[in-house]
Amino acid sequence: MPTSFGFTTVAEGQKQALVDDVFHKVASRYDLMNDLMSGGLHRVWKDAMVSFLAPPKSPASSWQLLDVAGGTGDIATRVIEKSNRTARAIVCDINESMLSVGRDRAEKAGLSDAITFSLGNAEELPFPDKHFDAYTIAFGIRNVPDIPKALREARRVLKRGGRFLCLEFSEVDVPGLDRIYDGFSFNAIPAMGKWVTGDGDPYQYLVESIRKFPSQERFAEMIREAGFERVSYRNYSGGIAAMHTGWKF
Repeated sequence: MPTSFGFTTVAEGQKQALVDDVFHKVASRYDLMNDLMSGGLHRVWKDAMVSFLAPPKSPASSWQLLDVAGGTGDIATRVIEKSNRTARAIVCDINESMLSVGRDRAEKAGLSDAITFSLGNAEELPFPDKHFDAYTIAFGIRNVPDIPKALREARRVLKRGGRFLCLEFSEVDVPGLDRIYDGFSFNAIPAMGKWVTGDGDPYQYLVESIRKFPSQERFAEMIREAGFERVSYRNYSGGIAAMHTGWKF
């Protein structure tokens, strides 16, 4: 993964700049990007992840979320609304274009006091140890150059008893569906991306990055290797996406 940019092998340290360029291009159409790649199902999967997280609804709670690579704020917004606007969230993203979209959305939704947007790298989070009650990352971990390092950082910033949740496109486990999904991904998605945005290259990379990402079992093992316990995952839509969870004890 550190030297993979989709199906292209790149020099060490080059991947991050290439990924940044992709998301600068698609930031204003982030939801459309995920709609194209999931047939709109990403909204259902995100709702399911936030329901599983079940943030507390008590006004007296000081519960705080860190949402990484979530620049547009869609996960943080769902969490805040699920908590009846009692929780607080920090969205940390390395891409300023994504953060700009998120700040605008939070302001329009009246959530600027509940969601803070912070520029930062998942591999070197600008937050103290044992600070957050939960860490979420949705469709972002596969774009991180050093995934094991990002997982260790996730554990570092969580309080004891804190939860890690990761939603990511994954390995289809339904016979027949895998071939249909591959055909749709490699042929339709870049073409639709070019038709809608004028540039199909970012969508080609994103499709390729999904195929380079570890399988569900391998990624679960990586989470355990980072020090998390009670690691598990559940597939959505036949494994097109999977939600991984772990605890810090």
